[in-house]
Amino acid sequence: MTYHFSKIVDCSYEDAIERVTATLKDKGFGVLTTIDVKETLKKKIDVDFRPYVILGACNPQFAHKALSMEDKIGTMMPCNVIVQQTEDGKVEVSAVDPAASMASVDNPKLGAIAGEVRDLLKEAIEAL
Repeated sequence: MTYHFSKIVDCSYEDAIERVTATLKDKGFGVLTTIDVKETLKKKIDVDFRPYVILGACNPQFAHKALSMEDKIGTMMPCNVIVQQTEDGKVEVSAVDPAASMASVDNPKLGAIAGEVRDLLKEAIEAL
């Protein structure tokens, strides 16, 4: 089992961020956080890094269900989606597989929710 799913998209890095944000919204997710890794690494440790952003996506209905079942599950939220420019200049979008990341939590009901969230995230990535 892999911990993510990815797709190379045929657009610019900036357009990919806009497209994935809109596609996530269509699937019921909002982006709670945006971390510009390139900018952060330059500012904090003066390292040049490729364009790379982490979007913290959250579906409020599923988040509420999960938090109601496991009060510590917030340590695994939100669902991260990354947009990065690869070495060959292409743009790749990847999303965490929440079912894989939550497999260590011994709660079958939570596993079902993680599976539903995984399906929505996978649909969003495939729709790009």
